[in-house]
Amino acid sequence: ATKIPFRLNQNQALLTFEDEEVAQRLTKMGKHSVNLDNRTANVGVRPFELEMGFQFELHVTVSGKKINVSKIPELPIPKDWMRDKLELNFYKTEQGGGGEIENVTYNKESGTAVITFLKPGASNNFLGCTKYPFYAEGRCFKLSVSPNFDFHFRNFQPYCGVSKKTILLKGIPEVEEDEESVQDMIEIHFQKPSNGGGEIEKIKYISKGAAYVCFEE
Repeated sequence: ATKIPFRLNQNQALLTFEDEEVAQRLTKMGKHSVNLDNRTANVGVRPFELEMGFQFELHVTVSGKKINVSKIPELPIPKDWMRDKLELNFYKTEQGGGGEIENVTYNKESGTAVITFLKPGASNNFLGCTKYPFYAEGRCFKLSVSPNFDFHFRNFQPYCGVSKKTILLKGIPEVEEDEESVQDMIEIHFQKPSNGGGEIEKIKYISKGAAYVCFEE
């Protein structure tokens, strides 16, 4: 699932409880009188909902016929010649090549290429080989070699993220105490069963500015 950041604004707090029932009970109460810095503040409790997100499965397959090549030097020769030289270098089995090549896609501007071998599994010859010798113009260059991955998305669908264990506090007044102290006061209040609370898993309070909070499924 994609992570959707929730904007937590000034004088707001998010509380995530260990027990889902505690959060639901506090939400139904609507308002709470919280003791902050020797003053009682009426704080509003709101249900918590994220904006719409997306769920999907990402399937990654390592190609058995293709490899990615990068750091190809820019030489004063035509693109076709460079493509032929790449094919010759990666064909040579005596220096660890993959044998007969089906196709070479070469991009001169980025100095990259995709080599496709004819035989399935030929790319396994390059596992663990990050540098490969490339002979051209009387010199030996070291090219970077990496596996070629195929990515497939499946079961892509929207979803509405609702955290049943989290409540949103609004209208927390500004007090002289620092942010950490106010957060502690809020946590103490909402942990007490006598206030309808329970064990808190996480809490985040913002006294100035804003913060973006991400939730995991």
